[in-house]
Amino acid sequence: MAQQNNIPPNNKKIPGSDKIPGLSNDPNKKPKFNLYWLWGAVLLALILWNVFRTVSTAGIEVNQVYLTQLLKQGDVVEDLQLDKQKTGLIVVRNRDIARMFLNKDSVKAKPAFYKTFLSEQDYTMLLKTTAPQVYFNIAKDEIFAKQLEDFYKENPTVKKILPNYTEEGEVLGDLLKTLLPILLFGLLFVMMMRKMGGASSGGGPGGIFSIGKSKATLFDKGTRVNINFGDVAGLDEAKVEVMEIVDFLKNPKKYTALGGKIPKGALLVGPPGTGKTLLAKAVAGEAQVPFFSLSGSDFVEMFVGVGASRVRDLFKQAREKAPCIIFIDEIDAIGRARGKNAMMSNDERENTLNQLLVEMDGFGTDLGIIILAATNRPDVLDTALLRPGRFDRQISIDRPDLVGREAIFKVHLGPIKISQTLDIHKLAEQTPGFAGADIANVCNEAALIAARKNKESVDMSDFQDAIDRVIGGLEKRNKLISPEEKEIIAYHEAGHAICGWYLEHAYPLLKVTIVPRGTAALGYAQYTPKEQYLYNTDQLMDQICMTLGGRAAEDIFFGKISTGASNDLQQITKIAYSMVTMYGMNDKVGNVSYYDPTQENMFTKPYSEETGKMIDTEVRALIESAYVKTKILLNEKKGDVEKLAKELLVKEVLFRTDVENLIGKRPFEEKKLLDIEPENTLVDEPVTVFPEELKNPPAI
Repeated sequence: MAQQNNIPPNNKKIPGSDKIPGLSNDPNKKPKFNLYWLWGAVLLALILWNVFRTVSTAGIEVNQVYLTQLLKQGDVVEDLQLDKQKTGLIVVRNRDIARMFLNKDSVKAKPAFYKTFLSEQDYTMLLKTTAPQVYFNIAKDEIFAKQLEDFYKENPTVKKILPNYTEEGEVLGDLLKTLLPILLFGLLFVMMMRKMGGASSGGGPGGIFSIGKSKATLFDKGTRVNINFGDVAGLDEAKVEVMEIVDFLKNPKKYTALGGKIPKGALLVGPPGTGKTLLAKAVAGEAQVPFFSLSGSDFVEMFVGVGASRVRDLFKQAREKAPCIIFIDEIDAIGRARGKNAMMSNDERENTLNQLLVEMDGFGTDLGIIILAATNRPDVLDTALLRPGRFDRQISIDRPDLVGREAIFKVHLGPIKISQTLDIHKLAEQTPGFAGADIANVCNEAALIAARKNKESVDMSDFQDAIDRVIGGLEKRNKLISPEEKEIIAYHEAGHAICGWYLEHAYPLLKVTIVPRGTAALGYAQYTPKEQYLYNTDQLMDQICMTLGGRAAEDIFFGKISTGASNDLQQITKIAYSMVTMYGMNDKVGNVSYYDPTQENMFTKPYSEETGKMIDTEVRALIESAYVKTKILLNEKKGDVEKLAKELLVKEVLFRTDVENLIGKRPFEEKKLLDIEPENTLVDEPVTVFPEELKNPPAI
């Protein structure tokens, strides 16, 4: 399986391109022009023009006490002849100032007088102007007029100069005072509408009024998707199914000539990370027809009726583009079964699902629209959604086998500089049960580890470190652990390893270490379990014994137990209850299964109190018998446990060859199978023998 997205690890450049995905590398890229910029510039220009514009700004501020002296000197211009201003005395009402235009010859002839209230610099500046003027502040124009009238009465010989009244910038100033709050409020309203539109309808045209529109992303012929079926590895069977759909869209006559009909829908089902979305991307890249992509959560909204409206709009757009493909990722967000639990029902989600059912196969259904959907929870989907005519096919995408993992490694190792000695087949063997996303993560981590060590290429040791990190977490060699605790951890891990070594149906050991990893794991062991889908009683009992090996070793060698087996106990409890309540592996309970995959009776138990007590008793007896068997085995192999534990305290990491050198080869003939399932043992994250196959056993 190829990468889950187009972004290569480590921000590497896309082949044939100088660009790094996710970053803008174009130095000549210009910002998009927005009409709001123009309106903002105009508004700013008007404000600045109003602030700096005055009728005349060449005046020098003086004190009002010099008004009478200037009038007595007779230096004020009597006939100004400036616009409508007749005299040199102007009162600016809206600014509460009075301006006096002076005779330039008088100013030049009386330097001593003017320098009594002007500085040398102000006096020089006054002489340089063509119409020298001074101004002073007044309280109000009415008060100033009264003061001027009183002055003329007291000095009848002084020639009267009547003031002219005016306002500076009054039109634009009043206009801005009126319009500016309205403009600011309108701008705020527009921004809020755009914000709501972006949050609820993808920011498309119409803002909040387009909330009922579909949020699907359209990949048309002009939109190139750089993923095809060649980038998808390890999913050969699933590729055949979806390639048939693509082939039908390209060559419909090939099928219609024989009377066949293409399935209306295909549901991609599988665990997370196995490549469901990647396969849909490959379909988009290969189909050469319009491709609508969206998530199930895109239909969900806080407003009532929006989900159904978006479904209608999606199919309306699809009919206009038919033939086309609609891909709905995580369809369980809207496709959950209806009416199973009245307390947890959601009318809005059910209305959305009802509309989707009608659009997919209703009374007026159109042809030419194929629907792909992906989910990792097919058990919770509504049966009406899964019936033929809607989702005709359920394409299972499981974790890849050995051959599939090897093909996936080859895809992900393409952009990585690897060593010539790297064995891809061995890597595939050491990653049992890894999905495509896990393998991509391993390749990326290996490249980062090699770069941290300043290597020129990535070799096998880097990949082994990456696998350990993905499975067990980050190695923490600096974690402070006392010698007593370290000894307990060593015997705990040795107990797991010896049980797995001498129990016939237990998984063979691959590696064991007492180096702390992750957030709480104090030890780590990796096994190579067999690929199988059916488990018998002996196999499950051996797995329980192996899981109890750590607790039993502590009990035997230290006479007391620690908290290191907490998750061991969780795992064996899960297995034991499954044996009794799911698989009928108990004589007293009988061939009865109380497992409810649909969880319809999540608030009631499907058995009586007496049966519940019997189940608890049988589970305890089963675990106790396994614990006794484990202690007997470890007592018999006590010397081997001590050898292994002491060697672990020295080396901290032991591989299978090291164990063989210490205690000899495993006594059981190991059958080499094509594939293996992942199994890890941690002191706090111990071996799990309850894989997905046990949770959902295949029908026989």
